[in-house]
Amino acid sequence: MIDVLAPLALIVIGAAYFKRAATLRDRDRPIATWRQACFGGGLLLLVLADLPPLATLAEELVVAHMAQHLVVADIAALLVTFGLTGPMLQPILAVRGLRWLRAFGNPLVALPLWALNLYLWHLATLYEGVLESAPLHLVQHAAFFSFGLAMWMPLFGPLPKPAWFGNAAMAVYVVVVRLAGAVLANVLAWSGTPLYDAYAAGEAEHGISPLADQGAAGMVMMIESGAITFAVLAWVFFRWAREDTERQRLLDLADRQGIDLDEARAGRAAAAGQGGRLEERLRGS
Repeated sequence: MIDVLAPLALIVIGAAYFKRAATLRDRDRPIATWRQACFGGGLLLLVLADLPPLATLAEELVVAHMAQHLVVADIAALLVTFGLTGPMLQPILAVRGLRWLRAFGNPLVALPLWALNLYLWHLATLYEGVLESAPLHLVQHAAFFSFGLAMWMPLFGPLPKPAWFGNAAMAVYVVVVRLAGAVLANVLAWSGTPLYDAYAAGEAEHGISPLADQGAAGMVMMIESGAITFAVLAWVFFRWAREDTERQRLLDLADRQGIDLDEARAGRAAAAGQGGRLEERLRGS
């Protein structure tokens, strides 16, 4: 029964998402095709992560279990975040009992909860406990995905963000997130003691020592984390440069039109992707 719950839940979520996307399209508020593809790809990765061969190996080797978690918590969560927009989430956030979800747009909420979840699940009791309990394993994956989604939300999600969370703060956020993960990765990679004895049988079957298996898990985490950090930081800096160029273009246009345009207003318009609309107003003045 437990094995059926996760795929069934994903099917329901996917059906609800694409039904909402169709409704928005009919209302002339379409969700971009690339966003829908990202959302579908994220759900597909969640399904594949719980299927052989990865799911089988994850019960035998620490490194495979780590790879499974990275797929669920980092990559799938990131793709699903790309698929979300304000109009898509509006019916959910309009429910009185779910308005608290808006808090996850605040990095000061999302980051600590994500880090706490990450470290708790890597305690030996919980990390090994999922091997003996299918319900606990389901809860673990749901937690990794949910808090992974929360971690990405301040960067790429549609939830309201604090005014101070600009490009510089985003860059710092990315570095802090990855440093938090790097500490755990280094503990796994360089610890001189096996932390998860429950994998001994699987490690023996695959001819790998416990320390080598654990070290490989730490290295996989560091490599994946480093690649994503580089990509996200590159996005932040390109966004920063684009917004700065757009802000200056708007200020120059206002100066030519003899209009007194506040730098902060120009910056807000560029950051919100509303530079074109502000430009139309300036040209029409």
